[in-house]
Amino acid sequence: MSLDSYVTLGRSGLRVSPFTLGTMTFGEDFGWGSSPEVSADILAAYLDRGGNSIDTANIYTAGHSERIIGDYLAAHPGLRDGVVLGTKFFGNLRAGDPNGGGVGRKAIVQQLENSLRRLRTDYVDLYWVHNYDPTTPIEETMRTLDDLVTAGKIRYVGLSDLPAWRVAEAALTSRFHDRVPITALQLEYSLLERTSEGELLPAAQHLGIGVLPWSPLKNGFLSGKYSSARPSTTARGNNGYFQPPTAEEYVVIDAVNDIAAEIGASSAAVALAWVQGRPGITSTIIGARTLEQFTANIAGLDLVLGDEHRARLDELSAPTLDFPAAANLHAPMMQFGGMSVDGIRPPAHPALVPVEA
Repeated sequence: MSLDSYVTLGRSGLRVSPFTLGTMTFGEDFGWGSSPEVSADILAAYLDRGGNSIDTANIYTAGHSERIIGDYLAAHPGLRDGVVLGTKFFGNLRAGDPNGGGVGRKAIVQQLENSLRRLRTDYVDLYWVHNYDPTTPIEETMRTLDDLVTAGKIRYVGLSDLPAWRVAEAALTSRFHDRVPITALQLEYSLLERTSEGELLPAAQHLGIGVLPWSPLKNGFLSGKYSSARPSTTARGNNGYFQPPTAEEYVVIDAVNDIAAEIGASSAAVALAWVQGRPGITSTIIGARTLEQFTANIAGLDLVLGDEHRARLDELSAPTLDFPAAANLHAPMMQFGGMSVDGIRPPAHPALVPVEA
């Protein structure tokens, strides 16, 4: 597979590369990203290989990520219309302004205008809700986004990091009011974070929504730099999210490293190939701080895991899902009367009694 083996995003006419370039690392404003020059090299390498899907957000490096992308596209006339450019709104960049972020009408319009200015474009292909606001009515958010589509300032709408019930509410609200549909969903998904299999991934599949997983290497834990033989004890950042791997996570990390050694691939390629091969996944978001990291990650497109290796990783990383996931496993046994339906033949429920003639 290659970056120009495009896939259709959800129930839409939009085609994207199987790997989307994530740009959270573009800019050194937070002390750990890529310089504008290296960021431009990564952009060029991705586009030169046929990649067409770029993901950013207004808060990535305080807007610098958007400016780097905008400067690159402005310096290369003719590229913009061939790129599926997505950015996110929600993050507040205006100290002291309670309406500077979030999903209300005033906030959405203001954030989009600022993003368009930084991106040096007059439209965004994918405009993403970046997080969950429990107070703003979903009708206000979806009506505003529909108005922006009508105005030609955005093309498609996506949701990121929302609970499954909110995703369903947004999708059905749009459908009932004949407004712009939800085309795509972003969620954290990797061999070390599979709990979205309980509700978010099934919701997306049922509603016809494309899925773009982020952090498929789980903060770099699955990149090959970590193992139980050389454990890390250093936390990154101060928000409690970037903590060292746990003992349970090292079991999966070691298995990825072992399989990589067995088949002559990098650990990153193994982890990315596993994610991209999962049901319901459309385009995996990959990030890189250096051109070397980008090249290593792209190799995941060329790797197809064998059934034995995939089954081994599936079993070792199997998540514990929230209720009612476990209870729902008994549904076929209770429902089908001991018969085979859709290729599934559950054991007979003890309450079954023979049908009387």
